[in-house]
Amino acid sequence: MQTLRNVVEDARKSGVAVGHFNISDSTQLNAIASAAQELSVPVLIGVSDGEREFIGAQKAVAMVAAARAEFGIPIFLNADHTHDVEKCKELIDLGFDSVIFDGSKIGIEENIAKTKEVKEYALRQAQGDQHYVLVEGELGYIGSSSKLLDAIPEDVTGAMTSVEDAKRFVAETGIDLLAPAVGNLHGMLKGRSNPALDITRVAEIAEAVGVPLVLHGGSGISDDDFKNAIQAGMSIVHINTEIRVAYREGIEGALATNPDEIAPYRYLDKGRDAVREVVRQRLRLFNNL
Repeated sequence: MQTLRNVVEDARKSGVAVGHFNISDSTQLNAIASAAQELSVPVLIGVSDGEREFIGAQKAVAMVAAARAEFGIPIFLNADHTHDVEKCKELIDLGFDSVIFDGSKIGIEENIAKTKEVKEYALRQAQGDQHYVLVEGELGYIGSSSKLLDAIPEDVTGAMTSVEDAKRFVAETGIDLLAPAVGNLHGMLKGRSNPALDITRVAEIAEAVGVPLVLHGGSGISDDDFKNAIQAGMSIVHINTEIRVAYREGIEGALATNPDEIAPYRYLDKGRDAVREVVRQRLRLFNNL
């Protein structure tokens, strides 16, 4: 089976993007894997600090390995938004396929130093081992919570990544993937689409850094912006809030229909089906299907 590096490079060359979807339980994982299997495309599963704490990092590795074997498609696991260097190292050793050191809230000098430490550790651990863990760095701030928003957070406004900083950051850290701030934000605005992306900036950063770019905060972005961003250089796209909304609404709908139901598999399946539909639509878009 292909490595994550191979999958991302193939996507980059083909002008498509790998869909990245966060999970909080096995029901969501099964929904995502089922949609990817139906479309015969690879998929990346994300678990952030909070999600890893809920699931258990080692269990997440086992769950994704089991799904890979069951569904027979390339399914990879990413340690999303990890803010501690030592935690990144632990997750590399546990068998994650990629890790993100998120230094978006710290200064660029400290961000470079810590991201570089994670990258160097990944390289050392890969010596003599075919399993190399991709290291992603984050530069520029897009907020920190995948939830429904009344307005754009004030600390996100004007925090976009400059081409010069991106070029320096990648050169000095040696990272495999870069997540820049290009008008995207975590979460979805209530009642309207999220702001438009700066596609020109995406293209300029992609050309300057020479590594695949990752679009975080994909929920709420318009289809046209997705297409244009992918063509400009985004090779992985993250979706989380849309899944959370769909999962909750599916379960709420099932319980509203049968309020006396207490067997979880009889209402969780509606949440699963809702997540699968969101993922199916996004994977079709990201892969030009």
